Amino acid sequence: MGRAARRAQERADRRQRTQQRQAPTRASMSAPAAVEDVRQRGSFFKPRWALDVISELRKVTWPSRQEVGHLTGVVIVVSVLIGAMLGVADLGFSWFVEQTILR
Repeated sequence: MGRAARRAQERADRRQRTQQRQAPTRASMSAPAAVEDVRQRGSFFKPRWALDVISELRKVTWPSRQEVGHLTGVVIVVSVLIGAMLGVADLGFSWFVEQTILR
């Protein structure tokens, strides 16, 4: 399953969960309401911001090992090319300065 398909599936799952939360039944309002109240306020040992960080990290679509290797190679190649271009530019400017200003 590709990244786009995983994201589409996760969006559909989230949409379904929010629709289920928006229309709760009478029987499910007692216990989950208390849990939801704790989630909204947090507690002394689990502050709200920590719960938010954890929930956001669960939403992240982490890349596969193959994708990480491929993207690492791309970064290395681009870095080498830009470094070579800057090195050539530096040599050109130093030659220009030596030939014109320092003579």
